[in-house]
Amino acid sequence: MTSALVVAPEVQDALRAGRPVLALESTIFTHGLPRPRNLQVALDAEALARAQGVVPATIGVIDGRPTVGLSPDEIERLSMTDGVVKASLRDLPIAAVKGLSAGTTVAATAHLAHRAGVRVFSTGGVGGVHRGASQTFDESADLGTLATLPLVVVSAGVKSVLDIPLTLERLETLGLAVVGYKTTDYPGFYVADSGLDIEYSADSPAEIAAIARTRDALGIAATLLIANPVPAERELDPAVHDAVLEQALAAADAQGVSGHDTTPFLLDFLQRATAGRSLDVNVDVYRGNVELGARIAAALAGAL
Repeated sequence: MTSALVVAPEVQDALRAGRPVLALESTIFTHGLPRPRNLQVALDAEALARAQGVVPATIGVIDGRPTVGLSPDEIERLSMTDGVVKASLRDLPIAAVKGLSAGTTVAATAHLAHRAGVRVFSTGGVGGVHRGASQTFDESADLGTLATLPLVVVSAGVKSVLDIPLTLERLETLGLAVVGYKTTDYPGFYVADSGLDIEYSADSPAEIAAIARTRDALGIAATLLIANPVPAERELDPAVHDAVLEQALAAADAQGVSGHDTTPFLLDFLQRATAGRSLDVNVDVYRGNVELGARIAAALAGAL
């Protein structure tokens, strides 16, 4: 661990002792949720991990210091302070030199977790290939980064505003294995089933841990992606989802929204058009992924 990376003493102690640790990202509460709900969701996620005997390691940047294991005060600061930037992997050295505070994306969080020695990371949804990417080449940095890191990442797939079929193709090309948790239906974040299938499922955290250990023994340095769907009773109604998404895409086209502004525009449209229901599903998705990630971390540490 270099001086450029701060690892909280509790996280260091757990890693040295071989106790389970779960990485958590910060952009969900710096840029993904409104105040003050964002802070409560962040603190609840840590409590969920602790309830299963797992040390939470929320990751972010404080005054230029990439930190693995933010304190409650630091989480509150990132949650409630204006001017916090969004940092992907390429932004980390710039944020460090400029002394910026930042929420870390999946790519940045995964990199910092790996540098600290944390093996399991729970998030809401990973980035993917954007609609129209055949012309724009718009693809999340998450994919290339995860292809180089031997982590286990739990998500509910990619957000449905992205191009899910092309994302699955890219995951295969990059050598990223996708395993469904108790399903071969690939989730669509807000909905339990995107309509696309994946080849493999795992029935328990212990089985997922065994797959990760075997991957490591074979010298494969790529993330194992666990697709964990939101329970069907808590998903956004698929018919409502499809209708609203079609409206959102049409609105984005009519207003000339493009590039990195597209996804925030579409997600905001979904939230307003569903009267906040999509936001509730987002939180349910995250909680489910944190719970499963904690169980996988415990299994990898031999505590389950």
